[in-house]
Amino acid sequence: MRFSLNWIREYLDLPAALDAEAVASRLTSIGLAVEGSTPFDDGSEHGDVVFDIDITTNRPDCMNHAGLARELAVREGVPVRMPQPATASAQETASAQETASAQEIAIEDQGCTRFAAKVVHGVRVSASPKQLVQRLEAIGQRSVNNVVDVTNYLLWSFGQPLHAYDRQKLAGSRLVARAARAGETLITLDGQRRALEAGMLVIADAQAPVALAGVMGGGNSEVSEATVDVVLEAAHFQPRSVRATSRAVGLHTDASHRFERGADPGFCATAAEIAARMIQQIAGGEILDGVVDVAPATPAAPAAVRIELMCLERFGGITVTPAEVERILRALGFTLTRLVPEHGVAWSVTAPSWRWYDFENAYPADVYEEVLRHIGFDAVPATLPLLGRPDAPASAEHGRRSRVQDHLAAAGFAETIAFAFHDRARAESYPSLFADAPALRVANPLSERLAVMRRSLLPGLIEAARYNLRRGADAVRLFEVGRIFAPPGTPHRLALPNAPATEVETVGLVLGGRLATPWERGAEVDFFDLKGAVESLAAALGTTLLARPVALPMLIDGTAAELVTHTQEAVVGIIGQLASRDDAVALFVAELATAGLAVGEERFEVVPPPRLPGIDVDSTLTHPLAVSWQQLASAIQATEVSDLVGFSLRARYQGAGVPAGAVNTTIRFRYHGGDRALTQEQVNARHKSLIAELGRQFAASL
Repeated sequence: MRFSLNWIREYLDLPAALDAEAVASRLTSIGLAVEGSTPFDDGSEHGDVVFDIDITTNRPDCMNHAGLARELAVREGVPVRMPQPATASAQETASAQETASAQEIAIEDQGCTRFAAKVVHGVRVSASPKQLVQRLEAIGQRSVNNVVDVTNYLLWSFGQPLHAYDRQKLAGSRLVARAARAGETLITLDGQRRALEAGMLVIADAQAPVALAGVMGGGNSEVSEATVDVVLEAAHFQPRSVRATSRAVGLHTDASHRFERGADPGFCATAAEIAARMIQQIAGGEILDGVVDVAPATPAAPAAVRIELMCLERFGGITVTPAEVERILRALGFTLTRLVPEHGVAWSVTAPSWRWYDFENAYPADVYEEVLRHIGFDAVPATLPLLGRPDAPASAEHGRRSRVQDHLAAAGFAETIAFAFHDRARAESYPSLFADAPALRVANPLSERLAVMRRSLLPGLIEAARYNLRRGADAVRLFEVGRIFAPPGTPHRLALPNAPATEVETVGLVLGGRLATPWERGAEVDFFDLKGAVESLAAALGTTLLARPVALPMLIDGTAAELVTHTQEAVVGIIGQLASRDDAVALFVAELATAGLAVGEERFEVVPPPRLPGIDVDSTLTHPLAVSWQQLASAIQATEVSDLVGFSLRARYQGAGVPAGAVNTTIRFRYHGGDRALTQEQVNARHKSLIAELGRQFAASL
């Protein structure tokens, strides 16, 4: 999101030495990451700087300039200038009753929890003042007219979406938030006619909908240069209701972006008052006293959170004073009540209305984070966390998946992750463990290329293999572990106990190309390389697989086969060579159900290290060059010398000091008596007999 530095400065007095770079650093340090900045000429003496800030979805309170100013004010310890909620006097309350008779407001759907309205008579709609236009253009907003620009200005100032209606275009004097009826349509401000589904939340006059609530207004009540009387709507809509409407009509706006994440339910009336005053200042007109404010079901404030100073300090690893905790949280708008616990200092903390959705199900740690981020995370020491016992043992499925991944990675395969969606033609052209089942269609696909759930992992793996081969890779060895899907009631090839009929975890493999260069005597990979990898995987998980020839689409006959267990004759997977003339190299593919590979639990044998030390003896034998190391090793193993637990080749040497036609071979022998301590004399005796035997067999000498 784009935000103007000069606009932020309207709400607080920052030190002159705090330039744009320093402000960006401050915002980033408190969790509002500034990803870039761009100079903008707004006509002021020093110009403006526009920040591109990544606002996380849980912080709608910072999707406006005043919210950013509040955060900066806390960080810098300076006051912030925020508008206070309007408090109506008795006279204004009476006037509001007159306004209510002029413009009635009603709520008939729980998707709208508050509806505030303000009426301005006699406005002159025209172009906006230059300063207002520049404010909006700085952040990429297009100026429309002075009335609409005010509503956009308030949205980007305080985060409250507003909408202005031409009162003369409304049928009757009543606006109501209600559910759309079947067959109703609305031409929105973007000129598109939209068919409304029954249940969508709309704002309607006496005859028809005039706005998609929280998303976009309708063209039938649009403010234009002919508008004289304006009705301002400042409402609060439930995030779920706005999200459903926005997705159903495929329309995302600045207003829906905020309502979907949770706007401030306590600012509606104040925003309407501010907007009316601004419109009067730049467009003239007369403001009807009071605000019509209907709130039958204002969202309940989240429960108070109990925090303790001792827990905060333990959580952050730093020392914090009670005064600093109270300063930060109160400046952020939280209400604190000091408690009297048995030990230490504690508070009951209540979130402000603009943080209700963020703190709807909050824990003390959420409040601690608010304090720590304004103290500065750089003040938090870097420590290793205590590693406790896991909450619960790993599931059998998780353990099986990890074993598959570890084994294939050790075998030289690289793991890939692909989308679980395909286009229908590609999904249904490849073989699947779901046999001839149709692909499961996605109700609201991102595009036609992602319109159905995958029936197999092979299309994604093959696409990844081709991508790498076409960019110079000599060979590909890829695998993926994931789930494949089919419609309910679909038969599949798998004869596995308790296998769900619509969702199965499988592992897919693709292999192709040339391993190593011709100078390294590399060879083209073939079907048996893949078959060996599959059999090795099955053996590692405790089963043996047999291949049974079968005709499969996209695979060459003679290589296509079902993989079955040798005991249960259950189909576990498929294997074969891809039949494609477009590939420069042959590709071999396989897909197996992971549940069909593991039989029984994995068992590990722990061998403790020996309690007593062993004795190493290095000996260099001079023997004929024709005697190979393999001959020596076989002879050493055949002698079965007592207490010899291992040996290894250290070096082979030819050169000065070695007779012609001979070679020196240095071998390290390891002797160990287990629970017995060997003496050097015992080792010498055993080793002497071993060397003598080698000398006898190979004419070797020390």
